[in-house]
Amino acid sequence: MSDLQFAESLSRLGTESAFVVLARAQKLAAEGRDIINLGIGQPDFRTPEHIVEAGIKALRDGHHGYTPANGLPALREAVAADLHRRHGVEVNPDHVVVVPGGKPTMFFAVLMFGEPGAEILYPNPGFPIYESVIRYSGATPVPIALREENGFAFSAEEVLGQITPKTRLIIINSPANPTGGVTPRAEIDRLVAGLAAHPQVAILSDEIYSNMLYGGREHVSLLQYPEIRDRLIMLDGWSKTYAMTGWRLGYAVWPEACVEHVTRLCINDHSCVNAATQHAGIAALNGPQDAVRAMVRQFDERRQVIVRELNALPGVRCADAAGAFYAFPNIEGTGMTARAAQDRFLDEAGVATVAGTSFGRWGEGYLRFSYANSTENILEAMDRIRRLL
Repeated sequence: MSDLQFAESLSRLGTESAFVVLARAQKLAAEGRDIINLGIGQPDFRTPEHIVEAGIKALRDGHHGYTPANGLPALREAVAADLHRRHGVEVNPDHVVVVPGGKPTMFFAVLMFGEPGAEILYPNPGFPIYESVIRYSGATPVPIALREENGFAFSAEEVLGQITPKTRLIIINSPANPTGGVTPRAEIDRLVAGLAAHPQVAILSDEIYSNMLYGGREHVSLLQYPEIRDRLIMLDGWSKTYAMTGWRLGYAVWPEACVEHVTRLCINDHSCVNAATQHAGIAALNGPQDAVRAMVRQFDERRQVIVRELNALPGVRCADAAGAFYAFPNIEGTGMTARAAQDRFLDEAGVATVAGTSFGRWGEGYLRFSYANSTENILEAMDRIRRLL
């Protein structure tokens, strides 16, 4: 028996419950159960072939060594060009920092501003890593409540009202995980206008689902607001848009004052992102976008099916899913807590979902369903849940 003494800070580090559910679902499947996984948040599509070939070619061409800590210059230039095409903004490639996925940007931003005595605002229900890393840093997490009646968009008035002299950072996410909510431009306008009175507050805008909006909705990037560019960190990447979750490739646009700090964090943490993946990322941004559009069209079709079917279940209601690939139905009418519903749906119906409380206390009474699965499987899952209820 060892006498290892772990750092106290580890006790403040949470986890991502979707992976816990995934492990449980895989265990049941290995035991012979027929499991439909509507829990994990990753596209069920293959990475487009031209991207795969670019990665293979990079390996064959000998790109086996270190790259600059902030990313290949050609990749950072491709990111800047892509942001200009999509959002109409000018971005200095020197302000782009490439990292292995989306989470390092979250970690680095929170570590940069979070410490004991500081406060960081974050969406709740929201991606669980936000709160986990805030607590790990020693800062106080302050939840921004996202409510069903507002389409799970944040209220600028409420956010601004939560800012105190201790506030260092505000995290926002639209389109949002786990709710699928999209915050409209008017609300973002009000938030940005109000932040003029709080020049000490940095903003982390998680826009990883920026290509996945439905029903004619627009994505509003905070990069489009020059008045906050000197304190804005905008996170995006390849995982969702190009079905590249396993490639581990993301980026952020950082304000000039932060670039040196985040580059040093990269050097201390991971040195650089692997070279072949970066070459694949260049091909993704510079190549044809047909596969992206086709994938989003399929997500839209599935979205309409799952929202309709969820609303037909007894004791369940589901707001229209506006973006990403998640539905976040209210299950209070079933008489079950979120965790109880998650466990029963998996154990008794063979359908993996994620309890809303995995995304914060404001998620009680809700479940997250990922519709990154076939329409056939979604319909079968809904039939199973209907029979159980």
